[in-house]
Amino acid sequence: MSQPSSPEPSDSTVDPASIDTARLVASDQQYLVHPYQVFDTYLSDPVLPIAQGSGVHLMDVDGNDYIDAVGGMWCTNIGLGREEMAEAIAMQVRRLAYANPFVDMTNIPAVELSERLVELAPAPINHVFFTTGGSTAVDAAFRLVQFYQHARGLHEKRHILSRVDAYHGTTYAAVSIGGKPGDRPPEFEFIDDVIHHLSSPNHYRYGGERSEQEFADDLVDEFEAKVAELGGPDKVAAFFAEPIMGSGGVIVPPADYLHRIWQRCRDHDILYVSDEVVTGFGRLGQWFASERVFGIQPDIIISAKGLTSGYLPLGAMLFSDRIFEAISDRGHGRYFAVGYTYSGHPVCCAAALKNIEIIERENLLRHVRDVGPYFIEQLHTLLDLPMVGDVRGSHLMACVEFVADKATKRTYPEHLGVGKLVSNEADRLGLIVRPIDNLNVMSPPLVINRAEIDLVVERLRQAIVRAQDELSRRR
Repeated sequence: MSQPSSPEPSDSTVDPASIDTARLVASDQQYLVHPYQVFDTYLSDPVLPIAQGSGVHLMDVDGNDYIDAVGGMWCTNIGLGREEMAEAIAMQVRRLAYANPFVDMTNIPAVELSERLVELAPAPINHVFFTTGGSTAVDAAFRLVQFYQHARGLHEKRHILSRVDAYHGTTYAAVSIGGKPGDRPPEFEFIDDVIHHLSSPNHYRYGGERSEQEFADDLVDEFEAKVAELGGPDKVAAFFAEPIMGSGGVIVPPADYLHRIWQRCRDHDILYVSDEVVTGFGRLGQWFASERVFGIQPDIIISAKGLTSGYLPLGAMLFSDRIFEAISDRGHGRYFAVGYTYSGHPVCCAAALKNIEIIERENLLRHVRDVGPYFIEQLHTLLDLPMVGDVRGSHLMACVEFVADKATKRTYPEHLGVGKLVSNEADRLGLIVRPIDNLNVMSPPLVINRAEIDLVVERLRQAIVRAQDELSRRR
């Protein structure tokens, strides 16, 4: 099988000698507020200023090289430093940098991209609404669900079901639909009257003595019980789910659980919303994972991240004919009162079109189906380490969970920051992994090869051993 091509050489390299690292870090701490910034420790936590990237590699301002096993933020699918992406973006800027997307104006890249997405999506999804990212796409989906049910005259059908540990973004509706405990601090408010959370499908953490199938059976029963508790199917509008939970800990759904929930949704006339912000565009070896991997035909698919491989911000909400037919029924004076200044931005859409072209031309989906199982297999070799309790994931989406006791699955105290302790050691070894509580999650660019996978696993092993030694010294 042919390997993905390496990014073309670039003349835009950064000279580390030209950067005052101390000034850069000081200015970062003084002026720049980061997403999820921890205010108790941000002045003492190390800052890693990245200067440039190529393929699966990053370089900091001091010239140190890292393998980026996180893929930016689950998103740099085709790898960094692609000159043809830069050219496609620059060409569109020269041709048309911006066009009003509202009502009766359009632009060529937005139309062409909507056509391509419909071709790639499972039938009968034939309509596309562009947003600025995954969070705004989830927010738009939340409102589309409401619009659809009201257009049908089903004004009581308004409740939304999601799951504990789900992550759906950070806009108001999206974070309310999400169910990660860490995303719901007491200082913030959330929509809690029509949004409800079912149990997390994390079999390792919550399955207990039940088999995976028994655990799945209980989750399906819980779904049915919640629908009944809310007043029956006439009161429930939609179910939101990631095919594989991402930031919640790379939770692979147990047994046939998701497919059975989808069937229940069809039986109860409940919309099924599949959040493929992470799993879409190749991370599981398919354009979209819902149908090809899990046998699900969603009513709505949410996409972002890999849609442009992170080169520019763009999100998309794809939805079915039956939804469109209901909301567009003429004679009611209805209009879709959702829109963003940058919906269908011509430059972002041009980047997405080039990104899709590269994925197709380089057979990256097939490449992921080849190297993805190898990645998961090699990560499983870490299970011999005392503090590695679980390794899970699929293809190029993985998680290592750290425990203080393997037999009981007891976690380390939160104040130890074990996931961060391991990731800090990984940084020193030239590896970027993402710490989330007692986890390290990974989602490397799709262009990663087996040799680079071996380096990821080797360096992560060293980082875990170093962290284990540090924890032993602290006792």
